[in-house]
Amino acid sequence: MKRNLILVIICALCLVNVALNAVMLISTMSANKKTVALINDISAVLDLELNPEAMVAGAGPSLMDTETYNIEDEMVVALAQGEDGQDHYAMVSVSFSIDKTSDDYAEMRPLLDENVSKIRSEIMNIIGGYTKEEARANQKGLEDAILEQIQSMFGSRFVYEVYFRDFKVQ
Repeated sequence: MKRNLILVIICALCLVNVALNAVMLISTMSANKKTVALINDISAVLDLELNPEAMVAGAGPSLMDTETYNIEDEMVVALAQGEDGQDHYAMVSVSFSIDKTSDDYAEMRPLLDENVSKIRSEIMNIIGGYTKEEARANQKGLEDAILEQIQSMFGSRFVYEVYFRDFKVQ
């Protein structure tokens, strides 16, 4: 009888041990998941440091692989009327940075020369949608809107940057 009682106590302690191990395993799982996520974030940052081009968002090609395309004539654009109700104008000179290493550079580059009038029209439409205050305050937004329109017009990202050589608002 004494032997059976010791056997029952040993079995009960084994069951308690299994239950406590299950509780410990379940409670450490969330901490383990957080640790894995932290390690993944750290490794992603270290990978960015090993690859410097990956650190710069929107980094374009090197200057050796870049061609600058200037729209020769200055454009005078009527701006949207602001709160003052007066007519305002912008005088802009626009340039593009083109990636010469792009896969479709050879076929798209001649299209820029052929479609200068259409490009100018699109630029004028975009700038004309801004008021004097908006255009002056958000010049980078104008450049980004023009870039997006040019890329969608050509269906290509060979033009990767738009910038103003001259930008005057009156």
